[in-house]
Amino acid sequence: MIAALLLYGFIRKFKPVIGTVKERALFIMLSLAALAWILIFTINPHYAISSVDISHPSNVLEVNANGFQAYTLFFSVYFSACLVLLHLKRKQSQGKERKQLSLLFIGILFTMLGAAITNLLLPFLGNLNYIWLGPVFSLTYICAFSYAILKHQLFDIRLIIVRALGYALTLTVLATLYGSIIFGLLVFVFDLRISLFQQAVISGGTAIAALSFARLKRFFDRTTNALFYRDAYDPQVFLDELNSTLVTTIDLAPLLDKSASTIRSNIKAEYCEFVIRGEGKNGSRFFGNGTLKLDQNDVNEIRKHSGVMRRKIIVTDDLEEYPELQEVLRSRSIAILAGMVTHSEKVGYLILGSKSSGNPYSGSDIKMLEIVADELALAVQNSLRFEEIQNFANTLQDKVTDATKELRKTNEKLKALDEAKDEFISMASHQLRTPLTSVKGYLSMVLEGDTGPLKRPQTELLEQAFTSSQRMVYLIADLLNVSRLRTGKFVIENKETYLPDVVEGEVNQLRESAAGRKLTLNYEKPKQFPRLMLDETKVRQVVMNFLDNAIYYTPAGGKIDVRLEVTPESVSYTVNDNGVGVPKNERHHLFNKFYRAGNAKKMRPDGTGLGLFMAKKVIVAQGGAIIFKTEEGQGSTFGFSFPRAKCEVKSK
Repeated sequence: MIAALLLYGFIRKFKPVIGTVKERALFIMLSLAALAWILIFTINPHYAISSVDISHPSNVLEVNANGFQAYTLFFSVYFSACLVLLHLKRKQSQGKERKQLSLLFIGILFTMLGAAITNLLLPFLGNLNYIWLGPVFSLTYICAFSYAILKHQLFDIRLIIVRALGYALTLTVLATLYGSIIFGLLVFVFDLRISLFQQAVISGGTAIAALSFARLKRFFDRTTNALFYRDAYDPQVFLDELNSTLVTTIDLAPLLDKSASTIRSNIKAEYCEFVIRGEGKNGSRFFGNGTLKLDQNDVNEIRKHSGVMRRKIIVTDDLEEYPELQEVLRSRSIAILAGMVTHSEKVGYLILGSKSSGNPYSGSDIKMLEIVADELALAVQNSLRFEEIQNFANTLQDKVTDATKELRKTNEKLKALDEAKDEFISMASHQLRTPLTSVKGYLSMVLEGDTGPLKRPQTELLEQAFTSSQRMVYLIADLLNVSRLRTGKFVIENKETYLPDVVEGEVNQLRESAAGRKLTLNYEKPKQFPRLMLDETKVRQVVMNFLDNAIYYTPAGGKIDVRLEVTPESVSYTVNDNGVGVPKNERHHLFNKFYRAGNAKKMRPDGTGLGLFMAKKVIVAQGGAIIFKTEEGQGSTFGFSFPRAKCEVKSK
């Protein structure tokens, strides 16, 4: 039972496949079942097997049928659940993990089948001859598990095993070697007889000595260094501390200040400072604690004399063949001059004073400084590039700020011009509307026969003039509404409206125009339709606009269907034609102000692009939505819909 619990807990360590919560619930459920069986067998050991008589030639086994069957069922369900879960994890894994899980699946499967046959099925039938094979079958799982570890890095514990094995072998060899020497001296040289207990004590002491050797060595190293070699330092600790600064700091000043402190404390130098190239050909910047008083002239002097040497690390005391450079460095109290070079580009110098102890720099110090100079060169170069990017970003920000100011000024001018344009349109529209109203009124009177009978040709000409004047009235209304939108004076004036009458009036007014273009205009007025609270004047303009567009953009012989529909949720008006349609790449611009599709411009060059813009504004302002469907070359559907709950006039 304990093995079963541990097996399922082990399988759960791989990534979940049925959800973390479900796997946890399954684990709890099966664990409780296993614990229940442990409790049952603790209270009643004979619950499944009453007795076993191994002295009998046939190994007589008395089985409690109910208990044994229940245990067999639990065993089958538990291990089957483990196998199914492991199989699912194997299917959803890839690469190395899939191979690991495949090995574990095979090992558990064979172990479970073998144990079920030899330890459950055969004993239930009364045969105990093969019960000893149960533990043997466990070797299948152990071998598979071991192979997964060694071959496919299961849990990646090979390194732990190797290190532990190496450590154990080292201790074994040391203990055996030293123990053999001690025992050999005592027995063969001094002729001493040692008891088994004494041998154990000596072996234990040897093992303790071997284990404590490394610690004692480190302790005495630190003690002797503190007493006799104060300049000693741990190179690995030094590099780790420096690298920590280099990878966590990007700003140049903090980077070099922290690095100088790290180098000075480890190398035990009187000071550590940096000279980094600045802007311009000979410019330099200085970083450190300020102990070394250098100026640009000193740097130029050092640069001039050190240029003849190809050494990365220049030790002042070793410059007998370069007396001029040695004199320059000694006059500035410089003991070490390290050039920081990357890709043949010198980014600066690392400058060190003499050691605080007065000792000279050793060969190991020079090698360490070569490593440090290379790492610092890369870090400083990255910091310099970061500075350049920051400076560029600041310069760019200044230019953007200046450009933004200019744009604001230009935008203010454009706003003023736009306001002047709107004011002119508003004024011109008002001035045009009055004479057009008179023209339209007189044409209506003549067509109605107030001035006498007309001949057919006269009637047709006057009807066209009346239709054109009506379009001009709508155009002027659009211009006025656009101006009102701009100035915030666009007002919706709702009143009780019967939409079928509005649509019928506009359809009748445009029937002659449709017939003149050889188009079929269909409209069936609904017999029942709710009255709505709408701005009738503006909605009428939208109705006419959709109809007018359909007539103009439908070729001769086409058909236009006008529909008013009502549902419990909404009312809608649509105009469907089989005209030119709207190109796909232009549909998203269609309801923008002054925009017209390319094919529409060819068919009607005199359009303004205001009709659809104003239609959407009018409908949306009243709580409705625009209906728009189109397919280039096959036609379009334009319309609007309103929710009944918001705009229907409730009957009293």
